[in-house]
Amino acid sequence: MTDNTNPDDVRTAVGESDPGPENTVLLNENPDSNLPPATDHGNPGPLWYSFDLAPKRVQPGGWTHQVTQRELPSSTEIAGVNMRLTEGSFRELHWHHANEWALMLKGKARVSLFQSDGKMFIDDLEEGDLWYFPAGLPHSIQGIGGDGCEFLLVFDQGDFSEDDTFLISEFMAHTPPELVRKNTGWSTDQVKQLPTKELYIFPGTAPGPLESDREFLGKNLEAVNRYTFKRSEMEAAENTSTGSVYIIDSKNFPVSTGISAAIVTIKPGAMREMHWHPNTSEWQYWIQGKGRMTVVTTGGTARTLDFNANDVGFVPSMAGHCIENTGTEDLIFLETFKSPRYADVSLNQWIARMPDEMAQAHLKLDVASIRSAPQERQATISKLPL
Repeated sequence: MTDNTNPDDVRTAVGESDPGPENTVLLNENPDSNLPPATDHGNPGPLWYSFDLAPKRVQPGGWTHQVTQRELPSSTEIAGVNMRLTEGSFRELHWHHANEWALMLKGKARVSLFQSDGKMFIDDLEEGDLWYFPAGLPHSIQGIGGDGCEFLLVFDQGDFSEDDTFLISEFMAHTPPELVRKNTGWSTDQVKQLPTKELYIFPGTAPGPLESDREFLGKNLEAVNRYTFKRSEMEAAENTSTGSVYIIDSKNFPVSTGISAAIVTIKPGAMREMHWHPNTSEWQYWIQGKGRMTVVTTGGTARTLDFNANDVGFVPSMAGHCIENTGTEDLIFLETFKSPRYADVSLNQWIARMPDEMAQAHLKLDVASIRSAPQERQATISKLPL
């Protein structure tokens, strides 16, 4: 006898049978983990984490916390840091092994970067703007405006640690004072005034106009390279009634040779079509709204997970995936990649390019059914019935 039982009905009946203790708040935020779709299979490894689970390092001028390979073991290529600076406060002058890509989430900041040729770059940024700082070049970030700023930092090194960077304060404090005096020409009393330990995040005085800092440098000392990219300069790669995609890579942001990204907006009831990335894995930061993502890897291993603002998602290299807006407001998330160029492959577009016989043999559908589906890429975002 044929079993006509609906797998989802069985899933619901068994999954809801849980007489033991439950964390109902967590379950309500992650319904597809508690009652996974019948199509989920096996365990593709960790694909979800949240900054709200990561411990915060709080200092007088702000705070920071991070999601790295330690928190999300699958992400071996990308790590993320979420940081807040109050008005006037600095993230201390520093440098590190990894390339740094950043998205301003709130407020305003002044950033600076010093090149190895002795030239300096200084700029002001606001919500939606970006910066990219190559590994090894010293830089700073300062909160400006009435409420300072908050931003997301992305590093192309999965085991990166925000607590393990090179700091100007530690360079000075751990060099013998007689060598500091000899190097700088400062007096003994002046050297004694230097910080004796790291500053990291600390309060400061709000700076004056940007033009004043640039005038101080003069044309000869101001860097030619642009390490910032303004949201007003972005052009949508896709912009439809169901959503939009803004791609930022080395094509439109030339200095960003280590990291590429896309900012995706999906309207309620719409989805990011089934696709994969042929060149690298994907590290996501969810900025606004609610959604769910299905990821399918080799061997039919698949998992569906729910995401909310401030969550981090991970998709293994070449794994098929799609994302649905399950909320009532726009879903906005960031995709980042350890690659100079953004690339994806659309399932719809691939099917449309197949000869009829090839598509029919693989999909087991008649030609009319196959060709009734979209014949081209679904403008990156495809519409679902509400």
